[in-house]
Amino acid sequence: MIICMYKKVNTDMEQSDILCITNRRLCGTDFLAQVEKIAGAHPKAMILREKDLSEQEYESLGAEVIKICRKYNTSCILHSYPQAAGRLECKNLHLPLSVLEQMTVKERKGFSVLGASCHSLEDALVAQKLGCTYITVGHIFDTDCKAGIPGRGLDFLKEICSKVKIPVYAIGGITPENIKKVKEAGAFGACVMSGLMKTADPVKYLEAFKERENEIQ
Repeated sequence: MIICMYKKVNTDMEQSDILCITNRRLCGTDFLAQVEKIAGAHPKAMILREKDLSEQEYESLGAEVIKICRKYNTSCILHSYPQAAGRLECKNLHLPLSVLEQMTVKERKGFSVLGASCHSLEDALVAQKLGCTYITVGHIFDTDCKAGIPGRGLDFLKEICSKVKIPVYAIGGITPENIKKVKEAGAFGACVMSGLMKTADPVKYLEAFKERENEIQ
């Protein structure tokens, strides 16, 4: 039985507001080795996003990543494939809103942690109504992952944070240098992909976010 936990007991882990979004194509090293280093740095959770994989390939990779995350008591949130998450007995799932909308109430309630990717206030309100426990919102700043498409900005983020009651995680171009502005806009935290996939020292990288976040208080 593979157990996929979201809540953690270690105080240090609970201090992180950063969700790691994986992208094995960005790794300059072995993907699972990088996953292990990141899990050991204790982000809020790790979302295994590799949606270019077939469901079978994703399920196989998911089993490995869940094992690594369990080793460090770091939450693993699966992505894209609800059935694969069910077979892996993982109760944490993140989906595109279009996929979430196709699920039945019973299927949605089968997950204790349920997230959706939102790109408008309307998306955010729909996700909340469908029972999401958190949402990601973006992209906020210009980013290479969305080359040529301007970020939606902090006012966009602030509006959504003020209109929903569930935690909002900003995504898109988030760095230690702008995390303070993201938190001041009302976000619970932020998602990071490139920075964590590429860094040689995830612990130091996440500590940089904490240092900047503490400047708010």
